[in-house]
Amino acid sequence: MDLIPAPLQAQWAEGFHELGDGFGIEAGPGTEDTARWLRATLGAAAGLALPPKRGDEYDVLHLSVRPGLDAEAYRLVIAPHGVHIQGGSPAGVFWGAQTLRQLLGPDAFRRAPLPGRTWRLPLTEIRDSPRFRWRGLMLDVARHFMPKDGVLRYLDLMAAHKLNVFHFHLTDDQGWRVEIRKYPRLTEVGSWRVRTKFGHRASPLWEEKPHGGYYTQDDIREIVAYAAERHITVVPEIDVPGHSQAAIAAYPELGNTDVIAASIAGGTPLSVWDTWGISPNVLAPTDNTLRFYEGVFEEVLELFPSEFVHVGGDECLKDQWRQSPTAQERIRELGLKDEDELQAWFIGHFDKWLTARGRRLIGWDEILEGGLAEGAAVSSWRGYAGGIAAARAGHDVVMCPEQQVYLDHRQDPGADEPVPIGYVRTLEDVYRFEPVPPELTSDEARHVLGTQANLWTEVMEDPARVDYQAFPRLAAFAEVAWSSLPAPAERDFAAFERRMAAHYGRLDALGVAYRPPTGPRPWQRRPGVLGRPIDGPPPNR
Repeated sequence: MDLIPAPLQAQWAEGFHELGDGFGIEAGPGTEDTARWLRATLGAAAGLALPPKRGDEYDVLHLSVRPGLDAEAYRLVIAPHGVHIQGGSPAGVFWGAQTLRQLLGPDAFRRAPLPGRTWRLPLTEIRDSPRFRWRGLMLDVARHFMPKDGVLRYLDLMAAHKLNVFHFHLTDDQGWRVEIRKYPRLTEVGSWRVRTKFGHRASPLWEEKPHGGYYTQDDIREIVAYAAERHITVVPEIDVPGHSQAAIAAYPELGNTDVIAASIAGGTPLSVWDTWGISPNVLAPTDNTLRFYEGVFEEVLELFPSEFVHVGGDECLKDQWRQSPTAQERIRELGLKDEDELQAWFIGHFDKWLTARGRRLIGWDEILEGGLAEGAAVSSWRGYAGGIAAARAGHDVVMCPEQQVYLDHRQDPGADEPVPIGYVRTLEDVYRFEPVPPELTSDEARHVLGTQANLWTEVMEDPARVDYQAFPRLAAFAEVAWSSLPAPAERDFAAFERRMAAHYGRLDALGVAYRPPTGPRPWQRRPGVLGRPIDGPPPNR
């Protein structure tokens, strides 16, 4: 069958189990959320009530937790006498339900039944479990805000592909997207910019209207709860000490005021950044800044129960620190060698602060510079090197190299690709991505928690553009993250393409505006909008 991601083992038999009007669910302890999800989604698509049932009747889906299985593993049995999903935990049962939905065909992904449709499941036994425990998607809502309903929709799309970590990029130079009640100006001022660059930062085009928005704390609670029902962990990202111009615009004392004041004509205060790239305006390494962000993180921890909290740490330009007498005095009093060590001190402070509260810090691989904080984990984005160094030093790693799984990079070299950015990363390229570098020993490789695809939204002005960049490549990435695949060169991409032919029907039913295999549809193109294509194959390290 055309399952994505591919299961570990599947045995097929002749025949089908048909779902009649009386088909119901027997939900064992710990499976109640999956039963509720099935009634809300599969029940709506099939027009079936799926009532609670008990016993060994023919028309019953039995859900149960079997502790002998690995936590996210499941066993799905479809037999003439009934249907069983067993999971090693409630999450395993839920992933089995995702497979069951796929087996019913693309119309099972609709929100209402089509007339005359009959529902039947092929007789099979499937045993399955994931390769990695971190199967992530990063969504940047700072550059272009995605309203709450769009975020909930992406959680559903993640669940349909058995992805389980949602990295929520909430703050950057171009906008602050989470309500912090202690500091209301972060959203009153920091969540809106007056205009937006359209296309790459070298583009002459501007969208001359304010852009922004933010999530209230109740919105965040809803998103986290919605994700948890789908066994997805939400990992928030609050950027420090770079990518912080929106925060500095709201609270100027967070910036390097002894440098900024001298560089702004007429004393005009900084505004939320309206273009792309790396802003030179970074946080001042002062006690006031530390106390401010401790207040931010206190509220973040109340909203997000995740083990990990992402603190960014990437692309922190240090020119202001070099020019700032205050920053230079800080380097001297701490006995540091240079500005890299000053950043390491900054990150190390929050590593200790989070550890004391039972959480773990994770940051982009620049946090390796100047010395990695004890206990910190690394998101390796500038290729594999940062992840290799971190794993060899005994730190946990999430592999998300820009050259391989940044889905904002273009999908084809054709001239009609909308706002072409970066290297060409085709569906096949993503399918052949390998998260674990061969240089690592088996002990070092155990520090690779998993992998993550990233969606940076500078040139994705609305959810349809996000869909175009994410799909179908996110389906290939999901298989890489879940399935036990052979070495990249040995992977059967032709077979994956055949399975994708059915999967496009599921994406159509879900309303996903994916890139068709034949190229962009006319309304998906952006003629005349400047991108930044990079020619040649990307580096593999």
